[in-house]
Amino acid sequence: MSDQPRDPGSLPRHRPEHVPPPPAGLPRQRRGTAPQGRSRYPDYDVLEQARHWDPATRRVVLARVEDVPRLRFFDPGEAQTLQCFCDIVTAQDGEPRIPVLAMVDAKLHEGRLDGFQHADLPDDRETWRLAARGLDERARALGADGFAAAGPDLRLQVVEEFHAGELHDGVWADLPAEKAFGVLMRAILQVFYSHPWAWNEIGFGGPSYPRGYARLGIGLRESWEGEEDFDLDPVRDVQERGADL
Repeated sequence: MSDQPRDPGSLPRHRPEHVPPPPAGLPRQRRGTAPQGRSRYPDYDVLEQARHWDPATRRVVLARVEDVPRLRFFDPGEAQTLQCFCDIVTAQDGEPRIPVLAMVDAKLHEGRLDGFQHADLPDDRETWRLAARGLDERARALGADGFAAAGPDLRLQVVEEFHAGELHDGVWADLPAEKAFGVLMRAILQVFYSHPWAWNEIGFGGPSYPRGYARLGIGLRESWEGEEDFDLDPVRDVQERGADL
């Protein structure tokens, strides 16, 4: 693999402005909070339904918003690198952001692992630490002071190489990059979509106990569920705009 940065124009899935804008007409969130303040359900706030949840569920869900854990597992350097990585892969380019890294950090600090791992990868906690080191190593090989200090195009290049399993030097000589990428993304997606702000973004109705759901037919929704206010196929849209990673 060449250590020369690719021409930004060779990143076909990204606009020259580094960050693809939201699709035209995507509404700003008017009630509650959604990542970056926009969603298809701008007048929906799942937290308004919290009084209908059982007390244990309500405590757990509200804590995800009101009690963001401090970092205890990652050191400051690792946290800086991995925060940039989490922002890129979740497309969180502005506030408000779901605190993905803080939630992952808490899970790793408390040892709440998934109970399985790849035979040729270490414990998930070590995989995260090694990946942070490997991202910095690759960015330095491309001329930056580290992954977090690199420019947007170079960071995107490194993430794409990580995703494709094209990293082989340094840390990556003993850490299969493609599998490690899957380990990180599994944790990231778990915590991202456990957060109420993500539920607002996708119109998820939240916990159903004890109230439950009654309108189960295709296309039906409960009176308290969010109503979509933006009719655009997201898969086709990102492909047409060149915004898919």
